[in-house]
Amino acid sequence: MTPIASPPSLLTIETIRSVIDAMPMQGRIMLRLILLQYFDVTDEEILYIVTDRPDPRCVAGTKPTNTSMTKESIKVVTDRRDQYRRQVRLKRERTWLQCECLRSLTQLREAFADRAGALLSERFSVSADQLEALRASARTVLPRPAIRLLDERWTADEVTAEDYQRQRLSIEFQTQLRMAEKYRKRLGLAERERENAISAPLQDHEIAHVWGIPAGSLAARKVKYLSQYLQSLQATLPTGAAATATAPLDLWKETFSVLAAQSITRSLSSYDGLEKTESALIDKLTAMVWGSLPEEIEVKFWTSLVFGASSNAMHSEITRSLFGLQRLITIFNDMDRSPEAVDEELLKRAAPIPKLEEGALEAPVEPPAKELSEMQTQILNNMRGEDASGKSSDKW
Repeated sequence: MTPIASPPSLLTIETIRSVIDAMPMQGRIMLRLILLQYFDVTDEEILYIVTDRPDPRCVAGTKPTNTSMTKESIKVVTDRRDQYRRQVRLKRERTWLQCECLRSLTQLREAFADRAGALLSERFSVSADQLEALRASARTVLPRPAIRLLDERWTADEVTAEDYQRQRLSIEFQTQLRMAEKYRKRLGLAERERENAISAPLQDHEIAHVWGIPAGSLAARKVKYLSQYLQSLQATLPTGAAATATAPLDLWKETFSVLAAQSITRSLSSYDGLEKTESALIDKLTAMVWGSLPEEIEVKFWTSLVFGASSNAMHSEITRSLFGLQRLITIFNDMDRSPEAVDEELLKRAAPIPKLEEGALEAPVEPPAKELSEMQTQILNNMRGEDASGKSSDKW
C-alpha cells in the first residue's frame, strides 16, 4: 500500500512575518517574544517595553503619565532579551548538532559493520549463516573478555595468524553492530528532544521577566494578540485553501514547523576545558568517529559532550558549550569514508600482536644520558679540586 503524502504547508515564512509586522506595536512585541528563537525584538520595541513597564516605586494609585527612560532601564531590558534569546537558540542548535552527530555516527558504524562482514566473507570464507549467527549474538557478546582470551591463545600458540585475524574481525563486526544500534536509540531520543525544542514558545514567566508587567496583564495581552494573529493568518490563506485549512491550533503548530525549517546560524564557541586539553579532546573525538573508543569510556564521553565539561552535574543551557559537538561535525567532514580506508582500519585492528623470536631476550632499556648543567659541572670540578678548564686548582 502506497503511503499518502502529507499536503504541502499552506504557510510560508514570509506570510508569518508579514502578519506579525502588520500587528500593533504591543501585539508585535508579544508575538516576537513568544517566538524569540526565530524573531528578534528590535531596539525600537525595547524602548516601547521600557516606557510600558510599570514603575516599581508606584505601588498604589494611578500610573504616572510622565514616564522617563534611563540608560540603565534600557540596558536591563536588552540584557534580559539577549539572555533568553541566547538560551532558546543555543538549545535549538545543540539539539540539531546532537541529531546530526548521532545520524553520522550511526551511518559510520553501519558502514564499518558492512565492510567487516564483507572482509569476513571474502578473505576468510565465512558463510552467510555464520555471519547471521554473529549478527544475532552481537547484542550479548562482551568484547573485552573475548579479545583478552583470544590474545592469550595467540600468545600460547593455540591459534594461527589467520584464525586470530578472523576471530578478531568477527568481534569487531559485532562491536560495530552493537554501537550502531546504540546510536540509533540515542538518535530517537535526540529527535524527540529536538521536536520539543523547536516547538517550545518562550514561557510566560520569562516574557514577564523581560517585559516587567504583572502576570494578569501579560495573560490578557497574550490571549488577545494570539487570537488576532491566528485570525489574521487564517485570512491571508488562499480562498480555496481557507475552507479546507486546519483549525487555529493547527495553524499555531504549523507556525513552529515552518519557522523551524530555517537554517540554523552556527554560534561561536570556545574550548571549555573538556578532557583537560584541546588536543586530548580532538584525539578522543577522532577515536569516537573511527569506532576505536572503548564502549565504557564512550558512554561517559558522550554525556560530557552533551552536557558540558562536567558530566556529573546538570547545567543550564547557557553554561553548556557546543565546542565538542562542533568539532565532531568537523571531523566527520574531514574523514575519509572510502571502503579502502575503512578496510585498512579494520585489518589494522584485527592484525595479531607480533611475537618475539624464540630465545630472543628483550634488550634492557637504558635511561637516556642526562647532560650536566654548567652549575652542576662547576660543583663537581670544585669537589675534585679542578678549575673550569679541568686543571688542578692552586687553591687546594
